[in-house]
Order: sequence, then structure tokens, then C-alpha cells
Amino acid sequence: MALSKYERRIRIKNRIRKIVSGTETRPRLSVFRSNKEIYAQLVDDVTGKTISAASSRDKDISSAKGSKSEKATLVGKAVAEKALKAGIDTISFDRGGYLYHGRVKSLAEGAREAGLKF
Repeated sequence: MALSKYERRIRIKNRIRKIVSGTETRPRLSVFRSNKEIYAQLVDDVTGKTISAASSRDKDISSAKGSKSEKATLVGKAVAEKALKAGIDTISFDRGGYLYHGRVKSLAEGAREAGLKF
């Protein structure tokens, strides 16, 4: 029996998470994409804490006009600015089982533009 889209994404996500891990100096940028919104957070997997987070539901981003991809770019820039304030400039990117395409790619490019190094 074929896997559902969700089950397939979870398998891919678990395969990625075996390799990608975040530390205090190099946290993991985790991405979650729903049909309407996109969320990103910097996670220190050693202590299990979220360092900073941003989403398309934040007031300044949700009020902005534009497509979902343009809002994803703004989310990437917002999470990068918060990371730089916290003294973090290098991260490991966790696409969360999604293809590196569309909104996920826009978020990553926005974070790179704002100064994060992957």
C-alpha cells in the first residue's frame, strides 16, 4: 500500500533529522509549512530549547502585502535578524521533509540575505 503524503514527509523528515542536529553555537533552523502559513525556529537540540522563532502570523509580516513566497522571505529575514541579535551567524538548515523549492527555498534565501550562513 502506498504511503500518504504526510507519512512520506515524516519518513523523509526522520531521515534528515538523523544527520542534522543543532548545538548552541550552530543551531538548527527548523521549518514547518502549512497550507496558509510558514514557521521557522532556531533550535538547540543539546538542551532542547528554542533560541528564536518567526512565522508568517507575526503582526508585521501578516500585515504585509504579497504572495506566500514573499512572506516566507520576510520570515527568513526576521528569524535571521533575531539570530544575529542573539550572537548566532552560522546555522544548519532543516527543511522538515519538504522539498527545497518554493516557500522553503524563499525562507532560506531570505535568511541568507539577512546575514545567516548555512
